[in-house]
This record gives sequence, structure tokens and C-alpha cells, in this order.
Amino acid sequence: MNYVIQSLTYFRICIAPLIFILVVYFEQFGWSLILFMLASASDYWDGFLARKYELTSEIGEILDPIADKILLVFLLISISIVTASLYVTFISCLLICREFWVAALRDFNSRRGNVTATKVTIIAKYKTTTQFVAIFIFLYSFYSQNTLAEFIAYFILLLSLILSIQSGLIYSVNSLKK
Repeated sequence: MNYVIQSLTYFRICIAPLIFILVVYFEQFGWSLILFMLASASDYWDGFLARKYELTSEIGEILDPIADKILLVFLLISISIVTASLYVTFISCLLICREFWVAALRDFNSRRGNVTATKVTIIAKYKTTTQFVAIFIFLYSFYSQNTLAEFIAYFILLLSLILSIQSGLIYSVNSLKK
């Protein structure tokens, strides 16, 4: 079972560049949407199965957020390219910077023996969920050529930025307390 759980994480890491290529080079939004839904589901299932079978591991705790970041970065960049929107590009840059910042905080806290300061919070889970929902809606809007869906995706992307900043601030404050 441990192999299955790790495979789900590796799947997200490997599928991200493929989705990017399908979106940017081939405009295969339907296939991209399906692969993204599978990748998003794998994020849920690897965590669920690891907790259910008590197979959480240190490598899993490290790789799972990295897999999410890799998927997020590839998709945000591809969506920025497709939309050619400065709004989406700017928010994407801020979201990616936050991910680097939190990764640096995790490394900093790991070296100080303070890993609980950057333990995943419920707000961070909501942040990831809203980011994935925004990406899903963007891909759907590209596939269906639905401008209302694209407008909604813009709004949800902004909401994910707010949650990203909030969770990043929480991690920062927790890291600097000790």
C-alpha cells in the first residue's frame, strides 16, 4: 500500500509537464482537464490512504507539498500563457513566490528543529483547494469556450491569493516566534 501512496504523489509530479505541453503547445484542453482532475484526485487519495493505513512517512510529508507546488506552477504558467492576461500572470507570480517563501520557511524550521511552525494548516488546505478549483474552471472555460466560467475562475484565483497570503503570514509568524 505504501507503494501505491507514493505512486500517487509521483504521478502528480510527472503529469504536470505533460499537462503544460497539452495546454500550451497543443491546446488540448479536454485532455488537460481530465489529467488535471486525476492529478487533483491523487492529492486527496494519497493523503487519505496514508492516514487510513497509518503509512504517513517523512518522505511523504516532504514530497506531497512539493508535488502540489510542481503541479500548481506548471498549470499557473500555462494558464498565464493561454489567457495572456497580466492579471492572471501577476497573481500567478505572487502565488509562486508564496510557495517559494513557505518552502524556505520549512527548510529554515527544519534546520532549527521547529517543523511544527510550518505544519500544514486548514487554511493552507483551503488555499490548495481554491487554487485547484480555479485551475479546473480555467481549463473548463478554455475547453468549452465559456467566458462566464473564465470570469469565475479569475475571481476564484483572487480568492486563492488571499488564502495564500493569509497562510503564508501564519507560517511566517509561527516561524519567527521561536
